[in-house]
Order: sequence, then C-alpha cells, then structure tokens
Amino acid sequence: MNVALSTFLYPVSLSRGRSKSKPDLNYSRKLSTHKKFSCSVTLATQTAQVSGFDLENKKHDVLRAVQDTQRGLVASADQRSTIEEALVSLEGCNIGPPMDLDQLDGTWRLQYTSASDVLVLLESAARLPFFQVGQIFQKFECRDQSNRGVVRNVVQWSIPKLLEEQEGATLLVSAKFDVVSMRNIYLQFEEVSFSILDET
Repeated sequence: MNVALSTFLYPVSLSRGRSKSKPDLNYSRKLSTHKKFSCSVTLATQTAQVSGFDLENKKHDVLRAVQDTQRGLVASADQRSTIEEALVSLEGCNIGPPMDLDQLDGTWRLQYTSASDVLVLLESAARLPFFQVGQIFQKFECRDQSNRGVVRNVVQWSIPKLLEEQEGATLLVSAKFDVVSMRNIYLQFEEVSFSILDET
C-alpha cells in the first residue's frame, strides 16, 4: 500500500531504542485559530484491472523517481514532473473503491514532498550547519473509522554539540481530518508541540 499526498510517504515501524525516552523539555501550543486545508489522499489498492506485477512496477517507478531528491529538497522541475506522472499512473490503479481508513491508519515515513512548509525545514538544515533534520513521519489514527480521524506530523531534529542524536528534539503538529470525497480529506490543525528528549 502506498499513499500519495502532497508529501510521498512510506510505512515504517517506530520500535527504536528511543521509545523509553522521557521528555526533558516540553512546549505545547494550541492553535488559536483553527485552519482548515483540503488535502488530497489516494490509497492505491490492487483492482481486477491491474495485475499484481503491474501494480508493484508502478510502486517501484514512484520510489525510483524520488531517489536522490533528498526528500524533495533538490528535485529539479523535470524530476518533479516525472514523480507526478508516476504518482498519477499509480493512482490509476485505484478505479473505484472508496477510501479505506484502515489502510491509511499507521505511521508513514516521508520519502518525498513538494510541500513548502516541509521543504523550508530541509532547506534550513542544508544552509545552517548547526541544524539537522532527522526523520519526518505522519501518523494517521483512523482505524475503525468511516470518515474521520487524527493525523500527527512528527519532525525529529537535532543541533550538534547541543542536542546530540540520542538527545534529539521533536516537533509535533496535530490535526483532525474528515473525508470529504473519495480522494480528499479536510484538515483542521489543532496543536503544535515541541519536546527535547533525554535518554537518561
């Protein structure tokens, strides 16, 4: 299963040694004005019209297209066009069934994005030697839901010499979402939080 958003994500497991970390410093802010955004989501599922082999080839075409783009940071206009074409081809495999939130539920690791709010973080890390961006995830919580859920954007980062990798920081942006059509969800951002983790 692949998800095509404004960001391209890939499922992962988060069972790392950091699971027992205690927040040393936490900052949380409720967003004073709820902003709503329309976001396109497509779940590519195998249909009778596309063979399993063809579907896997289309998935690999997308993954090949996003390679060497540094999660979209250094993607040229030609690369972005190729990626978009590969995504449209993959989306074509999903002819008719409605969005299945059970398939969307879970944690997805960012492989590629064209979203400016994420690219600005990657650009900052590329320009500022004291700022490093680690993994970026989206966690969808929507199992057993028919038309709504919660999504959390998780950005792990560090400042060398100040916050080493084992003592990194996390930026978390939380939003509720509602399904508004077969291909779209409606986001209502609710909270931004920040924490520094201490392994001791």
